[in-house]
Parts: sequence; structure tokens; C-alpha cells
Amino acid sequence: MRTTTKKLTAVAVGTLIVAGACSSSKQSSSTATTTAGAAATTAAPAAPSTSVASKGTYTVGLLTDETGLAASGNKSSVAGVQAGTVLASRDGYTIKYVVGDTTSSPAGALAAAQKLVEQDHVSAVIAISSLAFSAAPFLTAQGIPVVGFAEDGPEWTTSSNMFSITGALHTNLVTTTYGQFFKMEGVTNIGSLGYSISPASAEAAKEAAESAKAVGLKAGYVNASFPFGGTNVQPVALAMKSAGVDGETTATDPNTAYALITALRQLGVNLKVALLPSGYGVDVLQAGPGALQAAQNVYFYLGFEPVEMQTAATKQFVSDLQAAGVSGEAATEPAANTYSGYVSIGLLLQGLDAAGANPTKASLISGLSGIHDFTALGLYGSHHLDVNDRQHIASGVDNCAWMAKLTGSTFQLVAGADPICGSLVPGVTVSPSS
Repeated sequence: MRTTTKKLTAVAVGTLIVAGACSSSKQSSSTATTTAGAAATTAAPAAPSTSVASKGTYTVGLLTDETGLAASGNKSSVAGVQAGTVLASRDGYTIKYVVGDTTSSPAGALAAAQKLVEQDHVSAVIAISSLAFSAAPFLTAQGIPVVGFAEDGPEWTTSSNMFSITGALHTNLVTTTYGQFFKMEGVTNIGSLGYSISPASAEAAKEAAESAKAVGLKAGYVNASFPFGGTNVQPVALAMKSAGVDGETTATDPNTAYALITALRQLGVNLKVALLPSGYGVDVLQAGPGALQAAQNVYFYLGFEPVEMQTAATKQFVSDLQAAGVSGEAATEPAANTYSGYVSIGLLLQGLDAAGANPTKASLISGLSGIHDFTALGLYGSHHLDVNDRQHIASGVDNCAWMAKLTGSTFQLVAGADPICGSLVPGVTVSPSS
């Protein structure tokens, strides 16, 4: 077992935005205006090396949950995009970005997307939001290239202008990945929780249960109808205890997840595994008072190599974060969606390279449509993803997940789960309403 670890300290994340002028607007050099709940900030990286030929300047919009209930899991995407501008500079591109805050509401997501397109005139949008589904029809109708993380709904499979760094996920399909991990750690009976407002969250909660059953475990409690961002988890905890669960997972934001873990422990439930799909890294420090205590011995599911692996790709990621001005644990223990922001820039750059000279929105979509061998800047390890496979992808690259466990103030790699890769369960599907 590898035990490479990184120290966590309870430090606040510093300012992540470097003031800069946006080439597509007449905003001041520090911040752009805020309208309809869509906060906008511009940033520019350091000038590219004189030895690298300039490939042009592009302004992109980052649609994310910077404030509100979903911010605990998604606001860290800003740091990742900031690091991505350093990556872009090294490749000859100047990437400027504008942050569109969804305010964690469907109406806010649409308003933010409209502002990015109609006022900020972005060339593309990076979507890392629990509410992106509410803005997707508008972005598709406008012919806007969209890259990002498919965490919210089925539009990533149905909209030909949208390209996910984890693939066009069919969250209605079931893989054995969750079940294999629970079984490996000695769990016999799992409970799962998801949000009713998010199709992907609801389906993920149900998929975890079906995955467990596929490998011979019991799924004693499944709830895919929890209120978005809620923390009134006592009824859920009591029901899980009554069902005899000894493992649980939540397809929710960290604030909901930590509240449930705390409630279960207070009820005396002996959890062999509490597995979260978000919260890894510095996010554990952003989930509110007591989060670090609640996260003790919790396992975190990550779609990329954890920085504890100390691979060439993870070292470059940390270096780019630091070069972008991200400091402290926000750089050395990047959050899950800091990865998403950084890797999204990587996918965008690959699309620009394929779009030809003087790319248009249409040619960028065409360039992105030709990507079938995506490595996530090496953060997939030896695995490769066809981001344009819109039929078969169920759980990220090769149905793999990298697991890390928080013990004390360090994240530890989990033997046999760096990564653990499952297989599709034939004939089994889930849906938000079933």
C-alpha cells in the first residue's frame, strides 16, 4: 500500500482571480459588471514565452456555482481555470475568462449563461455546475461550444455542442465500480442519497444501490428525492440505521454529505465506508465548521489521479496552480472541481488546435467533435477517453475511479483503488422518476 500523503491545514483559500482586461468587452481592468445574479470577473495569464508562437487570444465563460448551496462543491473550479490559463500560455494561447455565477439556482444559471453570451461575447463556455441543465438549451440554440464536467443532467449526451471531460455520461446505466469498492472494504449493506432537482444526482444515488446489488451486496436504503442542498438529514440517518447499513454514499454537495455522516455517527452507526463523490482536497475546508472532523476516515471518489500519487501529470497540475497565483493548500491539495476547471481548459485547447486557423464557434465545435483520444492532460494515467462516445460511457474513463481516504489531516491512497475500474451491468438501468 502506498501511503504518500499531503498535509491539510485549516487555511482560507486566497484570492484566486488575477485582474486583467477582457478583450471582448469594455470592462475595467479589475472586474466586470454584475447583472441578473451572474457575477463576472476577468483574468489573464502571464504573457507566453517569446519562444512560443502566439495562437491567438480567446475569452471564455466559466458557468459555475460560485455562491449559494452548490458552491461548496463547485466554486473551486475558478482556481482550476486560472491554472489552465498558465497551461494555455505555455501552448501559445492567451485565455481570458469571465465567471458567470449561477447563484445555485436554475434561473440564475440561465441568466448567467445569457450574460456570458450576449454581454461578454465569449467564444466558448466551461460549465461546471449542478444547474447547467437549465442553461443548456439556450447555449445549444446559440451554437456556443461548451466543455466541462457532466455533473448535472443528460444534456451532455444529447447536445452536440457540449463535450464533457468525463465523457457523455449515461447516468442511467449501472457499473460495478461502486459495488466493487464497497465489497473490497468489507461493506455488506449500503445506503445512498441524491437530490431530486438534479437528474444526475438522483440517478447516481440509484446507480450506487444497483451497483452494490450487482456484486452481491444489499442496498438497504435508497433516497433520490432529497431537497437540493438540504441539511435536515436526521430522518435519513434514522432510516439508514433502521435498515442496518454499514456503508453509505451521497451524490450531493459536501454540506449535505457531512451533515449525514455526522448524524449517522451520533446515532452510533458503525460505517465501514462513507464514500463521497465530491469534497476531496481543499473542499473539505470550505464545507463549513466541523467539516474536517466530519470527514475523518471518509473516502473520496475522484475521476483523476490524486496529487498524492506524485505523477508527472499531478506535479504539473500543482505547478500550474502555483504559477497562476493559487496559494497554500488550494494549490497543493486541489479540490475535485479544481481538477475539472483545469482539465476543461485542456480539452478546450485540444479543440482549438483541431479547429484550424482563426477558429469560429462552429469550427471549434467541429474540432471538439473529432476528439476521440483524450488523456485529461495525463491525469487519467494510462487511460484514454473518447469524449464523443455518446452511447456507451457510464462512469467516466473506462468506468474507473481513484479513491483517497482522509485520516487526521492527510489524504491517503487506497490500495487497489488507484484506480479501481468496474464494468457495465448488462440490462440494468435507473431513472430519476423510477
